[in-house]
Amino acid sequence: MTGIRTIGDDGLYPAVEPYREGSLDVGDGNLVHWEESGSPGGRPALVVHGGPGSGSSPRARRHFDPSAYRVIQFDQRGCGRSTPHAADPATDMAANTTEHLLADMERLRTELGVERWVLYGGSWGSTLLLAYAQRHPERVEAVVVAGVTTTRRAEIDWLYRGVGRFFPEEWERFRAAVPEARGPRDLVAAYARRMESADPAVRERAALDWCRWEDAVLSLEPHGAPDLYGGRPDAARIALVRIAAHYFAQGAWLDEGALLDGAGRLEGIPGVLFHGRLDLSSPLDTAWHLARRWAGAELVVVDDAGHKGSDELRRGVRAALDRFW
Repeated sequence: MTGIRTIGDDGLYPAVEPYREGSLDVGDGNLVHWEESGSPGGRPALVVHGGPGSGSSPRARRHFDPSAYRVIQFDQRGCGRSTPHAADPATDMAANTTEHLLADMERLRTELGVERWVLYGGSWGSTLLLAYAQRHPERVEAVVVAGVTTTRRAEIDWLYRGVGRFFPEEWERFRAAVPEARGPRDLVAAYARRMESADPAVRERAALDWCRWEDAVLSLEPHGAPDLYGGRPDAARIALVRIAAHYFAQGAWLDEGALLDGAGRLEGIPGVLFHGRLDLSSPLDTAWHLARRWAGAELVVVDDAGHKGSDELRRGVRAALDRFW
């Protein structure tokens, strides 16, 4: 198959629109929105978005040659165009866990008639796709990650407490916004409790304070929007924080270190791991440890990138995906 080799100034393929979309009933009253773009006869690839709770992005599919890949995107439970939406306080979060999302991915694969697919994602998306690949290695052709996380409790503690040593004023503001927290390690759970408040003003204030902190942690990066979190529309911001706090308060329901310890299950699956050296939110050591334990994985450290990436990192992702079709 011959790919379209036209590349934009940012190193990505031109924008394409989905040729098919739908909603998959995954149970528990949830409908997961999905869409396909590129070539219907191309190599299937699944884009696993971050957050948790960010929803899928049209830009993500620009990493794929649209004449070579059948690109599948989906909005994880509670966000994007999936329903019910987590911005609605009536939405039950008990049916939104890592296990639910893994089952949704496998159900989507079956529904769309895919035997094996390439997995691409970053940040929380890397945690979820690694968990899926370790659960279903026979269904995975290759993996490309941009921003490695495994959502260990140690990583969560770093992001919402440890990295505060670089931003003491901003972290103190983040901590002071939930005075009921039972110590610094209870901050995430305190925010999760606030996001379940019956008072919309409490939920909105907590979401704004959370996003203000997230943006502060990324504020030293040379690329990307300064308000990546806080600049989202109100409903999307509420859903993101409600889902993220819900997951992180529980360590994503993963045993500590499970995805590093289970890296041996990925043997035989080629992987390329991109990580920005300037990423303060998700330090490089997690990617380094994963690459050491995963035979066949290649770690690419991008010196000018942080969590928000860079043109160099995006070009690398696109080139890696070109290799796998």
